[in-house]
Amino acid sequence: MTSVESAQQAEAAGPAPVQAAPAAKPAPAPPPSGGSIAAGIGVGITLLAVLILGFAGYLYFLSGVQEARTQTSMYATLSGELANGVAPLGPTQISPAAASATASATGAPPMITTPPGSPVAILSIPAIGVRNEVVVQGTTPENLANGPGHLRDSPMPGQGGTSVLYGRRETFGAPFARLPLLRPGDKIKVTTGQGTATYVVKIVGNSQNRILINPAPNQLLLLTADAGLVPNHYFDVSATLTSAVQQTPGGYPSLSSAEVALGNDPTALILTMAWGLALVIVSIGGTIAAARWSRWPAYLAFVPIALAVVWNLYANLSALLPNLY
Repeated sequence: MTSVESAQQAEAAGPAPVQAAPAAKPAPAPPPSGGSIAAGIGVGITLLAVLILGFAGYLYFLSGVQEARTQTSMYATLSGELANGVAPLGPTQISPAAASATASATGAPPMITTPPGSPVAILSIPAIGVRNEVVVQGTTPENLANGPGHLRDSPMPGQGGTSVLYGRRETFGAPFARLPLLRPGDKIKVTTGQGTATYVVKIVGNSQNRILINPAPNQLLLLTADAGLVPNHYFDVSATLTSAVQQTPGGYPSLSSAEVALGNDPTALILTMAWGLALVIVSIGGTIAAARWSRWPAYLAFVPIALAVVWNLYANLSALLPNLY
């Protein structure tokens, strides 16, 4: 075939096809946002679980350590007051310091008020292992976090009438945990600024199905929760005074709803919400600090603050529970 014929055949065949360039691979699609949302929810649930478990640990372990430490401090304080003859004798009493000073112009005896939460007596119940337990003035959840509490509108132990003491059954050292084990004939001793009063247990009952009727004019009533979990009623013990009756100063105040049996402190809800908000703010601040600074310096700066906030949050949460629990 000549060159002329080859050229004619090429023209008849037409131009050579142009080969297309390979198509570019599509960019990978971004991961769905649902994964990050689910991860955030998981972290939130985990943190909530940790807070709940921490609150349980606070109630059933750390609160007892707190109560024991407070008891040691109050025992030293009250022992000194008893030795010096200045221990409280009731909700209101004559001030020893003022009584020795010049009488007021009106001639009325100078009076002082015993602050709620202050130590007022030392309780011993050998039959259930209660020895030298300091009793505080008042029966709010905050008062009973420090030990057994004296109902403020009742006489002090040893005085005429019915003196009432509350104690916790399960938390904050649980000083009255074994109260249901008391039996008629067991002895109770309470030391106040007026001396040591002795009582003998007469009746043991439960507010749900048995009402205590002790005809004795002078007695001691001990109350605690009827159950270790979810208490609905209270367990009570009535004991008759067998020692000499002491003088009653009187001047009983009115009680709040937080001081009655199985009462709680509704005002603690506001503080609980405030401490919860503070925990959120501290957590956000710590996260931002860890992202901008080195992680460990941020932890060292924010973890102690977070622990202090959590402790106060737990303390206010516990005040929302029944005071005898």
